[in-house]
Amino acid sequence: MKTDTLFYRLFKNAPELVLELAKLDYTDAKGYRFSSEEIKQTAFRLDGILTPPEDKTHLPIIFIEVQFQPDQHFYSRFFCEIFFYLHQNKPTQAWRAVIIYPTHKTETNGNLHYAELLETERVKRIYLEDLIDAPSNPIGLQLIQLIVVEEKNAIKKAQKLLNHIKIHANQETIAYWQEWVETIMVYKLPKLSRQEIQEMLGYNDIELKQTQFYQDVFSEGVQEGKLEGESTIILRILKRRLGPLNEKTILEIQTLNNQQLEALSDNLLDFSSKNDLDNWLEQNQ
Repeated sequence: MKTDTLFYRLFKNAPELVLELAKLDYTDAKGYRFSSEEIKQTAFRLDGILTPPEDKTHLPIIFIEVQFQPDQHFYSRFFCEIFFYLHQNKPTQAWRAVIIYPTHKTETNGNLHYAELLETERVKRIYLEDLIDAPSNPIGLQLIQLIVVEEKNAIKKAQKLLNHIKIHANQETIAYWQEWVETIMVYKLPKLSRQEIQEMLGYNDIELKQTQFYQDVFSEGVQEGKLEGESTIILRILKRRLGPLNEKTILEIQTLNNQQLEALSDNLLDFSSKNDLDNWLEQNQ
């Protein structure tokens, strides 16, 4: 599972989850922006930075690192990244750091050179295994629990979380959280198709059409009260799902007839790669 990518997407969409996960309670903390930044003139790249609004200088910049593999040189690299960033950007805010480990065993000993930093309030270390059995976490933290739960227990955990979402989430956010559950399961169970995962989770067609993914994409198809062509909407969905398409693929989709476009729209949720799309086009043209 591409864990770094999944955490990046999750924190990009919901930066407040970092604060919840690290139990950082700041007054007036809304407005944090998550980004991944490369340190100029070095080979360093920070996994993520939470940057507060410019007018809230009392809130700290928060450096985030998701470390799922043991690395004897992790702390030297991470603190170099932080101090290079501070040197180059000279922010006016204080800084904090949040390190996310899957287990306590994953961490390497940094006490020889960095004990003073690790023992201060500046650095918060989180071990996701400690969250697995926590009974009453908010929905966002339960999503993170789902990321680290064992594969054999993932479907049961996901179904339980979906029921929790239906009961406790606001009506406006249910589809948003449902889509995140599905996305995490696609990462965790790459051998299963999206349709198989949806069936295991008990999704029906109506629920799928209500996901934020569909709402966002199809709302973009309405401009000045006019619905754009079906092929245009399908191309927009595929671009969001798979990334930019080459001209050959775009032309093939634009030349599909209405029946073929309808079949494509029914299958596009199953595509997890451009190869899946190419294979479908080859079989259905």
